[in-house]
Amino acid sequence: MRIGFGYDVHQYVSGRKLWLGGILITSDKGLLGHSDADVLIHALCDALLGAAALRDIGYHFPDTKGNEYENIDSKILLQKTIALVRQKGYELINADCTICAQEPKLSPYIEQMRECMASVLCTGKENISIKATTTEHLGFVGRKEGIAAYAAVLIEKQ
Repeated sequence: MRIGFGYDVHQYVSGRKLWLGGILITSDKGLLGHSDADVLIHALCDALLGAAALRDIGYHFPDTKGNEYENIDSKILLQKTIALVRQKGYELINADCTICAQEPKLSPYIEQMRECMASVLCTGKENISIKATTTEHLGFVGRKEGIAAYAAVLIEKQ
């Protein structure tokens, strides 16, 4: 068994949609990024890649490859990531994720995110934990400048 940890952050901007955990969230701002900027999925990809000693999301899906990953749906990146992990002979046991956002309120979306990410990973929803918290108005998250996400995973050699 191996564990992995991932972290990602993206800045809020006007004129973009807010995607978290593969779900479109109702918000007047989205996140800035080369892809769809799904900070939760990016943190999960990094956790999975780290657990399998496969470097990080920027190594596998760089923003320097022209249009290849521009505005890409992060669910596709997650599919490619789990395929890389499985090529090394590992399977996901569980993921525990935390989204740090002062707004919007994410509680109404958590179950949809769990279902979406479980579907992409071909695992049961019971293996995907997602929590949302604020930072009590502290730091860039508290000032509503962006969102951060953390993910921890357990994988097992098959």
